[in-house]
Amino acid sequence: MDIRKIKKLIDMIGESDVTEIEIHEGEESVRISRHTQVVQVPQMVAAPMALAPQPVIAGAAGDTPVKKGEADPLTGHIVRSPMVGTFYRSPTPGAKIFAELGQRVEVGDTLCIIEAMKSLNQIEADKAGRITKVLVENAQPVEYNQPLFVIE
Repeated sequence: MDIRKIKKLIDMIGESDVTEIEIHEGEESVRISRHTQVVQVPQMVAAPMALAPQPVIAGAAGDTPVKKGEADPLTGHIVRSPMVGTFYRSPTPGAKIFAELGQRVEVGDTLCIIEAMKSLNQIEADKAGRITKVLVENAQPVEYNQPLFVIE
């Protein structure tokens, strides 16, 4: 799919009341969505990749990772990934982490960044509360709708 077409679609979406569009051309597709809380960019969907590494869940104790599937069912408000990309807990390597385990957050506070197609997308808290679990390790790939944080 031609990048010029994608840019033109983004401009057209920005000038209209449409909030989401998905277009398929052969094996390629692009989905453009605009939301008030999360900045999203068009994402090219490719053929399925080989198995991704299992996400690691940091337990309430903090440093002891627990493999997905072995953890207790998640309780509380779950913040999920709105896109496929790479999860980062801080704006740059070595910088202060956006949201620490046990930290109180308010609606609109930045929790993390997800890099998708070389664009950095801030993921904000959509509920006020205390972060009780961080479910993804820094610099790990995440899938659409994958749980990232638990807020209680």
